[in-house]
Amino acid sequence: MRASRRSEVDPFIVMDVMEAARQAEAAGRHIIHMEIGQPGTPAPSGARAALARALESDALGYTVALGLPALRARIAQLYRDWYGLDLNPDRVIVTPGSSGAFLLAFTALFEAGDRVGLGEPGYPSYRQILKALSLEPVGIPTTLENRMQPVPADLPADLAGLIVASPANPSGTMLSRDALAALIGRAAETGAAFVSDEIYHGIQYEGRAVSALEISDDVCVINSFSKYFSMTGWRVGWMVVPEPEVRRYERLAQNMFICPPHASQVAALAALDCEAELQSNLAVYTENRRLMLDVLPRAGFDRIAPPDGAFYVYADVSAHSADSLAFSREILAEAGVAVTPGLDFDPRRGQGMLRFSYAAATADIAEGLERLRIFMNRR
Repeated sequence: MRASRRSEVDPFIVMDVMEAARQAEAAGRHIIHMEIGQPGTPAPSGARAALARALESDALGYTVALGLPALRARIAQLYRDWYGLDLNPDRVIVTPGSSGAFLLAFTALFEAGDRVGLGEPGYPSYRQILKALSLEPVGIPTTLENRMQPVPADLPADLAGLIVASPANPSGTMLSRDALAALIGRAAETGAAFVSDEIYHGIQYEGRAVSALEISDDVCVINSFSKYFSMTGWRVGWMVVPEPEVRRYERLAQNMFICPPHASQVAALAALDCEAELQSNLAVYTENRRLMLDVLPRAGFDRIAPPDGAFYVYADVSAHSADSLAFSREILAEAGVAVTPGLDFDPRRGQGMLRFSYAAATADIAEGLERLRIFMNRR
């Protein structure tokens, strides 16, 4: 059977770590999960109740390609509530998770062979989706001094696009309004499309995350119900695009996906009104972050950029290992804690980095940190 060169993408290493942890659990071990960026909580109770009602009264067939009109309108209201923006709901496109949004954006914005910039470290699937679409990902090395975010001076002039995430994965750092505006301005100067990954908005500790839409309408913003709304497996996200481009995205969505999952859209609409429960989840992440920043340095992981948002700590472990993949396997085998090697996020410098997720229950995070402390003291 023929195979395309486009399909030769790297594995998503965190999924391999999850499988190794699953095998250890199947063998009877108790594993603490700090590898996966997934809330330990279910979808909000109101979302689950709304779906239960819909299952009894609705066939839940196809929706229109752009998503349920009520959901698009409610997402537009979110931009008023969070950012003070008057957003036309027509610009909102509901997608099969943020992954579906990235596929739509990259297909709508770029020609095969285009060079698209992304900060390193960064979410690994950006790079692999670009490769699968015959696009060239251009890694932009970031520094601890710049809080692991790209800066305008580092951007090549020949980029067709730039992807920025704030709060970022794996570092959890956020861009200030001025820093985000400078990157958007630099992209505009060079004719590069600007894609803003905002899926961790709502999970923030040091100030408020700024949306690219507060600065410019000529951007593509992507968000998801996976993180703040605790709906990872429901696979529902959204994007906001310039009004003249909506029909272009609609045609692509019709043919690629037909529509987002109807059941997930019903739940997502209800989730938007579950603020009290969602803020309770945020309080758990806040406490988990406090524990991480307290215990990780005492366990020997002291070279980090304290996260402003999301639920990750990205640590320089080069003083302990030059092979983060082997180090993560050692930690899993000896301490029973699953962590993600930095190679997932930075193929050039990630061999000396680990990502610790603190999205789980506080008791699990506390136990995992104690296991890590004991492991490092014995090593």
